[in-house]
Amino acid sequence: MFTAAESIGLEPSCRLFALNSYENRVYQLGDEQGELWVLKFYRPSRWSDAAIAEEHAFTFDLAHAELPVAAPLTRDGRSLFVHRNLRFAAFPYMAGRAPELDDLATLTLLGRTLARIHAIGARARFAHRPVLSLSRLGDQARAQVLATGFVPEALHEQYARVSEQVIGRVRHCFDNFGALPTVRIHGDCHVGNILWRASGPLFVDLDDCMSGPRIQDLWMFLSGDAASQQASWAALMEGYELFGEFDFAELTLVEALRSLRILHHAAWIANRWGDPAFPRAFPWFGDSRFWERHISDLFEQLSAMDDPPILSR
Repeated sequence: MFTAAESIGLEPSCRLFALNSYENRVYQLGDEQGELWVLKFYRPSRWSDAAIAEEHAFTFDLAHAELPVAAPLTRDGRSLFVHRNLRFAAFPYMAGRAPELDDLATLTLLGRTLARIHAIGARARFAHRPVLSLSRLGDQARAQVLATGFVPEALHEQYARVSEQVIGRVRHCFDNFGALPTVRIHGDCHVGNILWRASGPLFVDLDDCMSGPRIQDLWMFLSGDAASQQASWAALMEGYELFGEFDFAELTLVEALRSLRILHHAAWIANRWGDPAFPRAFPWFGDSRFWERHISDLFEQLSAMDDPPILSR
């Protein structure tokens, strides 16, 4: 870590702290000037150099528009560096706390910020980043789970059946909607990727940025019963519509997108099981109780996708 930092002109002190991150290896590093940095070492083979370059370019676009994002350090026009065959980037350390999503004023400010992010995102297109698709997040995820052998034999047939039904229902939803919008979005917009500061939200990780509909960056801030979700949505839109337009037809996609996230999350853990960090973080993944609950969640999604959308304009 120290030699990697030195290779890009930083002067590390002895302060080094590993930060929580599953996909990449991330460290907080102090330098001799008293500044703190975050060094992010990318998981090998996950993204191409071109895909990472697009992540950084999107972040720079947002930063240049004075959006609250943590932008990587550049040296001689480069922001992706290589040390001992490991690709990495350096970011200034920025402190903050988790946003309080039960505060409607917080949601309104998040809505304003995301509208501005999406406006910048719509100005260009990704060529190398993934696209939000049923094939990637649904079909491939299901096939990967079935191939890994994590589903207990007694539940295998039930999982195979309900996951196939969920994917079929998502496909029906997408077909009814038509071609999904493909603006540049954050892609994994949850509270773990946002720091709250005196000035409002700071988006610290665009590692999963992708092309997709705007609603993907909004629906994960909604939870609870129908009344709670409607109140949260109203607060988000109060801010969003100050800076951007939203196609309310995208509300019909919420439960389909939630279903894909459930499917994809299980596949993500299964695919990363060889990384020692994953068995430590998810020790329950191989238990029958987890898969019983997972299958129950998928059945609930079948019902949710049959119901009229909870949210409205």
